[in-house]
Amino acid sequence: MGGASRGQGRRGFGGFRWWILVLFAIYAAWSWFGSAQTDPYTGEKAHYGTTADEEIQLGAQAFQQVLGDANAQRALLPDNAPQSQGVREIAQRLISKVLQVTESLAASNGQAAPTDYRNFQWNVAVINSQEANAFCLPGGKMAVYTGLFPVTQNNDALAVVMGHEIAHALLRHGSQRMAQQKLVQMGQIAAGMAVGGMDPQQQQMVMAALGAGAQYGLVLPYGRNHETQADQVGLMLAAAACYDPRQAIPLWERMSELGGGQRPAEFASTHPDPANRIQTLQALMPKALQFYQANCASRPLAAR
Repeated sequence: MGGASRGQGRRGFGGFRWWILVLFAIYAAWSWFGSAQTDPYTGEKAHYGTTADEEIQLGAQAFQQVLGDANAQRALLPDNAPQSQGVREIAQRLISKVLQVTESLAASNGQAAPTDYRNFQWNVAVINSQEANAFCLPGGKMAVYTGLFPVTQNNDALAVVMGHEIAHALLRHGSQRMAQQKLVQMGQIAAGMAVGGMDPQQQQMVMAALGAGAQYGLVLPYGRNHETQADQVGLMLAAAACYDPRQAIPLWERMSELGGGQRPAEFASTHPDPANRIQTLQALMPKALQFYQANCASRPLAAR
């Protein structure tokens, strides 16, 4: 009887541990959906892990570290270098259209236009690197790597990339990723408590399954959606700044060839499959051309 009682105690305690997961799931659902806000740029629900001011401070700190590393490697191009001047001109034209695009997209979604970007301290650097990349940190701190130039090939395509990166900052994707990471971390803590009574092999199996579920069911789809949102807003920025938005299609065709065209399946990636991305951009093109025509009457696009 004593052995049976101890067994019942262990089962009861194990059941209590699983109740931790159930209660966490209820709390997480209440917290996640209860804190949702409508993103003015997209009309979709969004969750933020920091205030806009905190996000800007984090971006400024990260940018100083990037510049410090680039200086240490003698990779930071001087401001008077032709490539720096060209990138800065594109950035200025894109930034000058942030207000217009923000107000237009917010109005189309029935939302008040956000004003967080007014506190941005815009800056752009060009870094000598073979990496075909660019970024815009929260608060408007940008960098473009020279390895991107052979892929973009022209200012229109480069503006599409830079508009995409600026859109990440406007959409506050950094804060949204922090909110998502907090949710995942809370889930990991709750799961760790729930499996504490299992043998090590069972613990490993359960944690691996939960980790895979979070990765493929939340983290990766979240990243792909952010990329699609940035494509949408960035394309409108480039078009409003009088860069040919149609250059986005051949750009992503060239991007898809990087690395020999080898990449993980879309479900295992933070980025959309290039073919799906191009299809989305093609669907956005009529709206982008409207932005272009409204702003660039003196620069008619060549027929294609």
